[in-house]
Amino acid sequence: MKIVRLEDCRKRPVEMEGVKGAFKQVPLGKADGAPTFSVRVFTVEPGGHTPQHAHPFEHVNYVLEGSGELVSKDGAKTIREGDFVLVDPDEPHQYKNHSDVPLVFMCIVPRHYE
Repeated sequence: MKIVRLEDCRKRPVEMEGVKGAFKQVPLGKADGAPTFSVRVFTVEPGGHTPQHAHPFEHVNYVLEGSGELVSKDGAKTIREGDFVLVDPDEPHQYKNHSDVPLVFMCIVPRHYE
């Protein structure tokens, strides 16, 4: 068993083409011996965004703080604190923060993708 506080996890810039003002923390993952899933937390600063991207597996997001937009093939949908999101395999998606405060969300993915 492992218990960790998010503020104790190193925050690193997301290094992908097309990203602006996004940071990643990994409170539980491969380094902790997680056998199946990794939990990542992304912070998107005001005016920032993740790149438009897709991957061959689903992932689950939970919005911890703030609000923003999730852009997909179906257009932009508002997301806010307390929302759960399921992104299907191979579904193009992008997170945008148009607010004045950081958008912070948890992202649970298969461990090998961490």
